[in-house]
Amino acid sequence: MKLSEIPYERPNLDVLQKKYQELQTTFSAATTATQQLDVIEEWNDIRIDLSTLSNLIYIRFSQNIADEWAKAEKDFFDTNGPTMHEWNTTLIKEIVNSPFLSEIEQEWGTLFVEKLRMSLETFKPEIKDELIEESRLTQRYAEIFASAKIEFDGETYNLSSLEPKVLSTDRSTRKRAQQSRFDFLGQHAEELDSLYHDLVQTRTNAAKKLGFSTYTQLAYKELGRTEYNPEMIAGFRDQISRVVVPLVHKFKKDQTARLGLSEMKFHDEGLLFADGNPNPQGEPDWIVDQASIMYKELSPVTDSFFSMMREKEILDLVTRPNKSVGGYCSSFPKYGFPFIFSNFNGTTHDVEVLTHEAGHALQSFLSSKHKQLEYRWPSYEAAEIHSMSMEYITWPWMKNFFGDQTEKFKYAHLVKSIQFLPYACAVDEFQHWVYDNPEAQPKDRLEQWKAMEKKYLPWRTYEDNPVAAEGRVWQFQSHIYRTPFYYIDYALAQICALQFWVKSRENKEEAMKDYLHICEIGGSQTFLNIVKSGNLKSPFASDTIEHIIHVADEWLSTHTPQFS
Repeated sequence: MKLSEIPYERPNLDVLQKKYQELQTTFSAATTATQQLDVIEEWNDIRIDLSTLSNLIYIRFSQNIADEWAKAEKDFFDTNGPTMHEWNTTLIKEIVNSPFLSEIEQEWGTLFVEKLRMSLETFKPEIKDELIEESRLTQRYAEIFASAKIEFDGETYNLSSLEPKVLSTDRSTRKRAQQSRFDFLGQHAEELDSLYHDLVQTRTNAAKKLGFSTYTQLAYKELGRTEYNPEMIAGFRDQISRVVVPLVHKFKKDQTARLGLSEMKFHDEGLLFADGNPNPQGEPDWIVDQASIMYKELSPVTDSFFSMMREKEILDLVTRPNKSVGGYCSSFPKYGFPFIFSNFNGTTHDVEVLTHEAGHALQSFLSSKHKQLEYRWPSYEAAEIHSMSMEYITWPWMKNFFGDQTEKFKYAHLVKSIQFLPYACAVDEFQHWVYDNPEAQPKDRLEQWKAMEKKYLPWRTYEDNPVAAEGRVWQFQSHIYRTPFYYIDYALAQICALQFWVKSRENKEEAMKDYLHICEIGGSQTFLNIVKSGNLKSPFASDTIEHIIHVADEWLSTHTPQFS
């Protein structure tokens, strides 16, 4: 079955509600563990079907936000999803209070039951209106950015296709291109401020209805963060501030010298080399062909996986009008295969996003063996280990894509990975402040973002870019609007992925074995247990960050490409 052949029929809510009622009645009346286990099996199958349909519609909408049919079907799920959630919750209460709970845990897993318990803390029927409103607001955010039509030097671009201009070797061009991006942001600034303010109020109201004092507490529960808390995250950010920020500041000074500048401005930050950043040596189809060769040589598992992805046509990689920005991986749990979405634009991003999302997709593919829907995907920070590590594990094949610019790519990739860490911390601390101060006004949030830049990105200087200088850079970051607190996960995972970078250079067979093992685990273990299962050190350990960053810095100091 190819993507285009996946059937879709809007769920009949009356029939579905009746089925849920029958399941609950049967479960409550059951006199044996076997009878209740049969109900859970049937309930799990229903949720797998609904998840498959919901994911399919989200994909269709993100492929073309102007598709009225896809928008109508997405509206159906957004509007009725909370009601379906309520039906699930009613049965979940019965499951976690079952007299046969030990038998259920033995068959379905202790973590499965724990995840069900946690879901009861994050939903009540009283917050259905807030969930519907949240979906409406985040959909509007996506529509704004997907509809971008930016006129630049006589051509029309969207935000993805403009990126090569932002990275131009001509300083005037990249300055004007960056200004064009922010001019677009400025045109929508008032609506973006209003959207985010409404999102903060909506989420805070939901949290208080659920008995939490702040949305932060609810968000940590929603994200399944049982092993760490905001205080531990603050400690992680402090380590990044102490260890990584000074190093990135040094990288920026080196970059300024390489570019022949007296002072680096914001519009210069993306260009790492005066003669241009490395770019893939072919068009999108050629890139996919090279990826097929790479995954064939990497392992039999990755060979069969990527061949399947191509055969089923579940790769949507090229940017086009009305396509949502960014990249992601989704899945069709009923059929056991994933889907990759991205916006190729002719830069290193094309190879980075393909390997990144392929890491997610491989994990989803290998985890499809788990019957529990909750085990098909791990929590976000664990999931990002798979994606970010794949970027490093595939380093030996980067020559396929970049030719004589391969060493340039590796240097740029590692530098960007380290430079990302302070930015991720800025985003995270900003969000903690926002939801600890929900009464703040839009202008207060702009000021707080500027304070985060001074702390984590002290090298950043804006010139003739009033929108950026106003403190609006964060509004390009969709995670802040759409998935609160899902961003520090990338930083936690990056510290783990850098360990796979070291392992794959020292013993690639052992590294691949560990990597495939944690992919197969899926969501059947917690984040820190997955880290342990992959023979990795916890990113919260006192010496992990300092050690891995030191190793990376040493490599960079001896592998600086001989390019201008």
